[in-house]
Amino acid sequence: MAFDGITTCSITNELAHKLIGGRIYKIIQPEKDALLITVRKEKDQFKVFLSANPSLPLAYLTDRNLSAPQNAPAFTMLLRKHLANGRITDITQPGLERAITISIEHLDEMGDLCKKNLIIELMGKHSNIIFTDSNGKILDSIKHVSAIMSSVREVLPGREYFIPDAAEKSNLLSGDYKNKLSKPCEIFKALYSGITGFSPVLSQEICYQAGVDADKPATALSEDEWNKIFTQLDSLSETIRSGSFKPVIYYKNGIPAEYSAIPLSSFLGYEAKQYDSISALLFDYYNEKEIYTRIRQRSTDLRRVVTTAYERNIKKYDLQLKQLKDTEKKDKYRIYGELLNTYGYSASLGDKSITCVNYYTNEEITIPLDETLTATENAKKYFDRYGKLKRTFEALSELTLQTKAEIDHLDSVLTSLDIAQAEEDLIQIRQELVASGYIKGKGNRKKERITSRPFHYVTDYGYDIYVGKNNLQNEALTFDFANGGDWWFHAKHAPGSHVILKVKPGEDVPDQAFIDAARLAAFYSKIKNQDKIEIDYTLKKNVKKPNGSAPGFVVYYTNYSLITDSNISNLTLVSQ
Repeated sequence: MAFDGITTCSITNELAHKLIGGRIYKIIQPEKDALLITVRKEKDQFKVFLSANPSLPLAYLTDRNLSAPQNAPAFTMLLRKHLANGRITDITQPGLERAITISIEHLDEMGDLCKKNLIIELMGKHSNIIFTDSNGKILDSIKHVSAIMSSVREVLPGREYFIPDAAEKSNLLSGDYKNKLSKPCEIFKALYSGITGFSPVLSQEICYQAGVDADKPATALSEDEWNKIFTQLDSLSETIRSGSFKPVIYYKNGIPAEYSAIPLSSFLGYEAKQYDSISALLFDYYNEKEIYTRIRQRSTDLRRVVTTAYERNIKKYDLQLKQLKDTEKKDKYRIYGELLNTYGYSASLGDKSITCVNYYTNEEITIPLDETLTATENAKKYFDRYGKLKRTFEALSELTLQTKAEIDHLDSVLTSLDIAQAEEDLIQIRQELVASGYIKGKGNRKKERITSRPFHYVTDYGYDIYVGKNNLQNEALTFDFANGGDWWFHAKHAPGSHVILKVKPGEDVPDQAFIDAARLAAFYSKIKNQDKIEIDYTLKKNVKKPNGSAPGFVVYYTNYSLITDSNISNLTLVSQ
């Protein structure tokens, strides 16, 4: 969810609760468009991070220490001059606008009490941090906006501060929206374009709770549907007024997909993580998002290499299968040749075909002939075709197996790249690609130290389960770490991790431990998004590695199977 007016309201409430009455102790500008302000209140100390980054505007409390630049920017020096040891008297949000005003009292050079405002506008590319006096005159801002840059508002020292007019939008808290939402567009669009502080996700949620199709035109809603929409809006208004926020992050396949200051009932099938603090939520959400994004970026080169090889082999495999299908005619040509050797005496030079009995089926068969050749020469021609197709069949039978094995290997590497969560996880994948010849190794390159280890989970019953992150780990986990009596799990006919359930000799393992291990095998596989996933499992001693096979490839001929889902929310991740 974007940093909308509801999220802004939630963080405003939290900042007000924590910071009002505190004194500003330290101000630094760790980034060109961000501030970190330290506030002391009685025996407590708080740090508030304010960012006007156009792609990621944020405001939240944090425990992180950020480094200040060697030379403080002019904006920071101005804030220090006016606000050092200033007392925070109020923190407010105008309506449900994406803006927070921090009011501060301080003593000027003459010892007189003065009031200043630090305004954080969280408005996407228009985000800014603006410093004003008590009369609303801009003293400075972290970004200067001239008339050339904006025809709506200048943000320059000496100008009057104001929030751009949003007259076309209604204020949810004032209740003046009921006659302004009937627009010629979908109802969810009418909501976020007609009410201040609404995001598309929140608008979809209102429609879901009201039981109204979000894509239905607003002008086509019945009176009953409007009443249901208004009921949900009134309920949301009461939640905001009372400050009853319940921050939550929604995860999809272990990746943070969305967050909200209030629970979203429309996010069915997502794992929800509740928070007591919106600041803690924002820090975790964007930190996890950043890690995921960074790993995706770092793995781009590897993914490109693997994807290119994968697509090339898919094309090659399709061509080989087509050629292999063409060789199915070989036995027909062999039979033609044999029958011509038997019945060819009845054919004359110039005949275009001969009809005889196929002694393999006891049915009549018509054999096409080259009228310029004798029956014996036609038989030789058919035997030559048979021999060529037979040789092609034998060669392609081996080649298709090799190409399919290469495709499966590359598919498993792509799955490993999806599983990778840290840069250390990518090192082994790169080593595997070098060893497999997809990437050229550098002879003088210092060997990278392996610090990546398999995932380690613990079940409610205290059983340890280990999950390989890539093919090299899978192989080591199965053949070096696991004992013969441990249980081995893998998604059936799909790339994925080897999963080892550690057990003691002769121990009676409960069914739930098998289900937990199977769910991990499902979750760390390419088909984890399917509702029902078949998992093969067997004792580790039954798992073998064929000579010369690709890393992570194994065979087994004795196994059990079960159907499961990929829900691992009940399992505790001990180490990764």
